Amino acid sequence: MTATVPVKKTESIFSDLENIHDRIMKRAYDIFAENGMQHGNDLEHWLEAERELVWKPEIELSEENNEYKLKVAVVGMDAKDLKVEVTVNDLVIKGETQHEHKDDKDQVHTSEFRSGSLYQSIHFPKPIDPNKVKAELSNGMLTLTAAISGEAAPRKVKIEIK
Repeated sequence: MTATVPVKKTESIFSDLENIHDRIMKRAYDIFAENGMQHGNDLEHWLEAERELVWKPEIELSEENNEYKLKVAVVGMDAKDLKVEVTVNDLVIKGETQHEHKDDKDQVHTSEFRSGSLYQSIHFPKPIDPNKVKAELSNGMLTLTAAISGEAAPRKVKIEIK
């Protein structure tokens, strides 16, 4: 089964980063205000806001036979919930994940399931060909391969489910 994932042009990557930065900044200020507006904990407030709002999955980028192989741990995500954007120099993976507790009789004592925005950007050491990027999702691991080359136009990337 194959799912199409839209890819935007380079300028959208930077506007996304700016939007995320603005959301984190607003949340960090809210945390600062909730803690009595005491100065000296700016970094802690920023990092807490970042953890609340943005999930950066673990990655591994390797190079072999003139192509990059990127592994991204996206356990619990479906291909339809992921978007991959690629340019000659960068790749961005975005998604949304939600975890809700059902109104059952059971009382939840601990939950480490995450809800929020997944966002991971990767800058390639060498330019790639966006037309030769492939993505597969299998057992919670998103694997992308990108041929190393010169300039090319952005394109959509399909995630195949194995």
